Amino acid sequence: METDSQKVVLGKSIIVPSVSELVKESITKVRPRYVYHEQDPPTAADGEIWLQAIPVIDLHGLLHGDSMDSELERLHAACKDWGFFQVVNHGVSSSLLEEFKGEVQDFFLLPLEEKKKLWQQPDNHQGFGQLFVVSDEQRLDCFKDEAEEIRDMFTDGFQSMRMNYYPPCPEPDMTIGLTPHSDAGALTILLQLDDTDGLQIRKEGRWIPVKPLPNAFVINVGDIMEGTPEKFGRPIQIVSNGVYHSIEHRVMVNSAKERLSVATSNSSNINSELGPAPSLISPQNPAKFQRVPTEKYYKDFFARKLDGKSHLKFLKIDQDGGHTS
Repeated sequence: METDSQKVVLGKSIIVPSVSELVKESITKVRPRYVYHEQDPPTAADGEIWLQAIPVIDLHGLLHGDSMDSELERLHAACKDWGFFQVVNHGVSSSLLEEFKGEVQDFFLLPLEEKKKLWQQPDNHQGFGQLFVVSDEQRLDCFKDEAEEIRDMFTDGFQSMRMNYYPPCPEPDMTIGLTPHSDAGALTILLQLDDTDGLQIRKEGRWIPVKPLPNAFVINVGDIMEGTPEKFGRPIQIVSNGVYHSIEHRVMVNSAKERLSVATSNSSNINSELGPAPSLISPQNPAKFQRVPTEKYYKDFFARKLDGKSHLKFLKIDQDGGHTS
């Protein structure tokens, strides 16, 4: 984990009004700042079929017993074909999860003056406020011999937790809770605190609604998993040069109910370098991504608005050996 001496400001956010406070004003129209016209509708006719196909990984089965190999194959397929899956039988007790949910809900019920003690600062995107706003015009738009290296990478890496509150919206078709994007980190672990619909993933050009299983963890493969961290010049062999894919997702808002979730992002050491694993590069399988320092990668990410997978495109190498733009 990151120590105080390792803290680096990776981005900043313009301070904007609290959306949760707007609910108390009994508004009937979406404020112009939050209007978002670019969303596509979710899949309708075959949405239920897609919903049933979303991978579910049994973590206990992955780690113990005769089902280890089959669950490992399911995990590999989930990362390769979806970049998204749910985890059940993870060993975190229901009582602990319910207690955690209660603490998060209690925080959002605090008076604004109390929450302002944790307000975002102009020079930092962390704190209570919006996800991050980069301009005033922006809309809220496995291999055994590698296990030790993987463990080292995340032990020395950094982790961030984001508590999300999406209030009821009088005109849900006019705005969006979280614009389409893929996560910048390696893995994101999401816990939904209620049963309100809203999360959608993009699969084969279609937006698929996701219904998290009770007390399951929703896992997103992040952009870093399409490249490989190299810590202090030593390659970490975990990513397959584009074989695994980060998932593009978004959050819609509800006209009647609030939605709460907690997302925990895990990434590599801030002093590492990102890029494909050297052992996976060959004349037949050339590098698909350029190498870039992790700190620069994140600073560039936070300098842009969330817009699909546009950030990852800047790291891709075209067939002629140059970089895409």
